[in-house]
Amino acid sequence: MTFRALLTALFLPIPCLQATVTAESWGKTATGEKVQLLTLKNAQGMEARITNYGGIIVSLKTPDRSGKMADVVLGFDSLDPYLGKHPHFGCLTGRYANRIGGATFSLDGVEYQVTANSGKNHIHGGLDNFAKKVWQANIQTEANAVQMKYTSADGEEGFPGMLDCIVTYRLTEANELRIDYQATTDKPTVVNLTNHSYFNLAGEGSGDVLDHEILIPAEQFTATDDSLIPTGEIENLQGTAMDFTEPQKIGARIDAAFKPLLQGKGYDHNFVLKGQGLKLAARVKDPSSGRVMEVTTTEPGVQFYTANHLKGVIGKSGHVYEKRHGFCLETQKYPDSPNKPQFPSAALRPGETYQHTTIFTFSTE
Repeated sequence: MTFRALLTALFLPIPCLQATVTAESWGKTATGEKVQLLTLKNAQGMEARITNYGGIIVSLKTPDRSGKMADVVLGFDSLDPYLGKHPHFGCLTGRYANRIGGATFSLDGVEYQVTANSGKNHIHGGLDNFAKKVWQANIQTEANAVQMKYTSADGEEGFPGMLDCIVTYRLTEANELRIDYQATTDKPTVVNLTNHSYFNLAGEGSGDVLDHEILIPAEQFTATDDSLIPTGEIENLQGTAMDFTEPQKIGARIDAAFKPLLQGKGYDHNFVLKGQGLKLAARVKDPSSGRVMEVTTTEPGVQFYTANHLKGVIGKSGHVYEKRHGFCLETQKYPDSPNKPQFPSAALRPGETYQHTTIFTFSTE
């Protein structure tokens, strides 16, 4: 290279990343509905891929402490595995996320029977739940966001009322993936929406998450019976294997013989969050990569789940996912709230708007 060429190269403008939202075809469902894959990028290089099938977060790429990018959510490379049976990887969960005991509840003096798809109980919206619906996707370029819409018919999975849902995913320049949930109804009903992503901050396919360090600023949890249905009691967790008020490795006490706290061979319980409005639900750090994820939410609870039932699931790039290869932090109303009047209400009535916000913020140390 000549001196003139070198001088020219040194003063060339450096390409600058820009926030973008794009959509592409991603196949069809068995009934022929067209599915899209939507990609959000910010100017920092972070990337989120979301499909309008089930509102699933398909991938989420963030940098480690040296700037190396990795996908930190478990899932699949193509649509087909999502169309089959899978452990709710990355999906929108509803109408009622988590459990309803006996698959029944009463509202305004009327008893409703919803789908029993977990023994005698209801879980995550039933058999044909929100994770299996094709949502209408609308790109919001200026906000670097994608808005998803779905209308759940009156009586779907046994739930009363036509429910109009809007869920918006936004990727900010602060490396935040923000999810805003909104719903209205024409009849009294119950609603509890969340996202069911499985995270591994070392990168999906990298093994278990037992060395991840987690802080959950909660001093209480909703005690459960052997089928993980809340008893109605709010119990203190200080000094137990459930106490994460100071950062602890996920694996430090996961095998503790401490019934009834640790059914399911790992953590799968709802932590009672303190305060109103947007508040910290959890902070997780992977010491190996330096990635940190903070979860803030307007919801009163967060379900911490350590992928206790994953077994031999073939995911992205042929990676095999096993038990404890990921963790979920499902911000939510408390499980079985429709049957527990002492819990924060999950009821929604005509003229009201259900809304909540959850933000996943990524950084490094």
